[in-house]
Order: sequence, then C-alpha cells, then structure tokens
Amino acid sequence: MHRAAVSASYRLACTLTVCSFDLHSSALSVNPPPYLIVIGTSAGGMLALTELVRQLPASIPAAVLVVQHLSPESSGEALVNRLSRNSKLKCQLALNQTFIEAGNLYLAPPDRHLLLRVNRLLVTKGPRENGFRPAADTLFRSAAVSFGPSVIGVVLTGMLHDGTAGLDFIKRCGGIAVVQDPLDAEFPSMPESALRNVDIDYNAPLARLGALLVELTHHPVPPQSTANIPKDLQTEAAIAERVVGTTEEVQEIGHQVPMTCPDCGGALWQLNKGNVLRFRCHTGHAFTADALLDAEQHSLEETLWVAIRMMEERKILLTSMASRGSGFWSVQQEERVEGLKQHINRLREFLLNGSVAGTAPKTNTDRTEETA
Repeated sequence: MHRAAVSASYRLACTLTVCSFDLHSSALSVNPPPYLIVIGTSAGGMLALTELVRQLPASIPAAVLVVQHLSPESSGEALVNRLSRNSKLKCQLALNQTFIEAGNLYLAPPDRHLLLRVNRLLVTKGPRENGFRPAADTLFRSAAVSFGPSVIGVVLTGMLHDGTAGLDFIKRCGGIAVVQDPLDAEFPSMPESALRNVDIDYNAPLARLGALLVELTHHPVPPQSTANIPKDLQTEAAIAERVVGTTEEVQEIGHQVPMTCPDCGGALWQLNKGNVLRFRCHTGHAFTADALLDAEQHSLEETLWVAIRMMEERKILLTSMASRGSGFWSVQQEERVEGLKQHINRLREFLLNGSVAGTAPKTNTDRTEETA
C-alpha cells in the first residue's frame, strides 16, 4: 500500500478514535496532505530554513510546519517574507483552525505553540516546554499523534535540546527522524542532542536535506492504525490542546518525584514511557532531563545572587552598628562583618568563574534569534 492511501485511512481513523470528531465535521471536507514535515530550529535557523525551503518543490505531497525560536516581541512576518522570496512553497504564519494543505509552509507565531488536530492547526499559548514557546517538542508530539507514520521530523541548527524528545515521539508513532549533520550546522547542539538520545534515521548536511525529504515523501509506508499510537502521547497531546492538565492525567503517565517545576514551583512527575528521560508538572510545563538541568542551574544561580545581596545588606547593617558602638561589643560586630566579607567573596568568585555548572556560563543566543 502506498503512503498516500495509508495516510488517508489513517487520518480517518484518527478522526474516529483520537479526536472524537463527528464524521460529518467540516474537518473531513478538506483532504489532508499525504505527508507532514515538521521542522524545529533555533540559533542559526533563519539561514538554514531559507536554504532548505529553496530545495523543496511546490508539488511536494506534504505540508511543512516549522517552529523557529524567536523573540516573543517579534512578529514572525520578516521570516515568512524571507522564506517566501526563496521558496516555491506558499509560506504563511500559522492561524488557528486553518486546514493544512500540501505545498504550504506554516510558521509557528512567536510566543505561541503550534499544534495539530487531524488536518487542522491549533495555535495556543500553553505552558512552555523546555523553556520555549513555541517548542519543537510540542509540535512534533501533536503531529505524531495526528499523522502517525506519515510524519517526517527534522531538527536543524540550534542550541540546547528542543526537538530531541519530539523526534522520539515521532519514532514511537512510526514516523521518520532526520537531523542536520552537526558538523554542517552553525550551532550543533540541537542535532547533537537528538543523535545522542534518539535512533535517528537520517543524518545529512543541509545541502542534501531537500532532496532527501522529496525522496522520503514518495516512499510507501507500512499500514498503521491508531491502536499503535502510544496512549501516553495521546494523553500529553490532549493536555497540550486544553492548555492545562490535571494531576490525575499526569499520574497516569508518570510517577511523582521529589523535585519542583522551575517554571511554576509545582510538583514534577517523571514520565514512564519513551527513550528520552522527561519530566512534567500538572500545569503543563515539560522538560527533558537536560533542559531541566539547565533550568535548575539558572534557578540556582539566581538564588546565589540573592544570597549575596542579602549578605551585602547584612554587612552594611553590621558596619553601621559597629560604628555606633564601643568596646568589646563593637569589636564583635566588626568580626562578623569580616566573616561576611569572606562568604561574599567566595560566593562571588564561585559565580563569576561559572562553577555552578562546572563550565563557563551559557549565553541566550537561541532565545532571541535576530529577525531578518
């Protein structure tokens, strides 16, 4: 059976069992594309996306959905215009409830998650995942649950870890995982993280990715029913659609651990399934282990700076008290001031040397990608 035929029957099954749509819903009035290509990128992503879409023909039997980490204050229009000038695809910012079509590219708006329900886009402002909104993991999971084996996930240049768990979601639902060769990426962190944690199908330089995607969208695929979509991913996708989950839902897919969410302070659950170690809170924030470690490092650093500030204030107060006293009592306050100075200097040296992480502090390059 060819991929197009499988995709049509698979999408109908999704409508009946996953999304509980009425058979006469308008969602069935627009034919879904045979394939879905989802792309996640961050730092260096503008140049990489421009080069990749230049290689894709307008006739490609796939819709292309893109998450590019952008500043929340940007509009996204600059990148859409740049992609349009360099692509035969119809490029546009994703709009809520839009039906996806082959030959079209949909870019996640800044500060909004991009999701799918069968063949219709959902644009939401749900909780961040791995500290990002939009997040590649969020899109990849939603696409995997809706399109199953017809999804091709692509991770391009970028820093940190977004997209790693997402490619694992796609693989668990029968799809294909592709990464840009880290040696070819301007910022190799995201592709390297994916290669380290997921059984990647294709690792190719940017110049060959377009031809690879065209070839993959013409391959047949084994039949797959919604019964093969993991229940835990269906649950997570449903939580993302509703924006906020419940403790009962999270308890079904994970077990509580003695840690707190760095974004909201709520309890964390370690998720039971998947090849990537992940955590989430019932509010909806989700993290890979690497992303959680980075977030906790940031929280620890902030806490230590607050400690320095409080000790500086205490030093000032003790100095004032010592200057107004006399005798042994005044000497005691001066000794306490000297002890505080030593603690402050040690903490400041600890922070300035990057000892919190054991390495030099990281930059926020990929959180504020420049606009074209």
